[in-house]
Amino acid sequence: MIKAELEKIAVNVKQYPDDRLPEIALVGRSNVGKSSFINSLLNRKNLAKTSSKPGKTRTINFYNIDGRLRLVDLPGYGFAQVSKKEKERWGYIIEEYLNTRRNLVEVIQLVDIRHEPTEQDLMMYNWIRTFGFAGIVIATKADKISKGKYQKNIKIIKDKLQIEDLNLILPYSSSNYINRDKIWSLIQNILIKKEEQLSKR
Repeated sequence: MIKAELEKIAVNVKQYPDDRLPEIALVGRSNVGKSSFINSLLNRKNLAKTSSKPGKTRTINFYNIDGRLRLVDLPGYGFAQVSKKEKERWGYIIEEYLNTRRNLVEVIQLVDIRHEPTEQDLMMYNWIRTFGFAGIVIATKADKISKGKYQKNIKIIKDKLQIEDLNLILPYSSSNYINRDKIWSLIQNILIKKEEQLSKR
């Protein structure tokens, strides 16, 4: 049983948790399914609030997992039906966290397996790689297409985001937990590598 709680809600650096617990950030377009991903990964139905309306997450939400790490849900980008000023505010919230947070050990990008990634997805992925993160991509809503289409749709994602290693792209379904165990293994490996790096200092 995974112990998980929404530990903190923040919109600026002063409101972030004040410790050195490793954090894995989740980024993606509005309505890509980040909240559903968190709930299914942690096997908690309503821990992260879900909505059929995109743009629901407007803050940084810090989820404490077993006191060992945090999943950090960042506001979704690319939501058209908000003002330019609001988009800029969300953009600043995301950038400030990604550029300043020392606890950050990995950034996982979520895309919708049914659609070709957007230019904003590509910009985000390039940022992730530029800063030395692995470039793990979760292709959500995998239950919405037939398994026969997985390979074709994943190739579209791979080509658009210019991903060299296909193993970095994982189809996922919040409904039937496709690849849930594999994602937990990835997270475990990330934590092990971080602990090894700290032990060498």
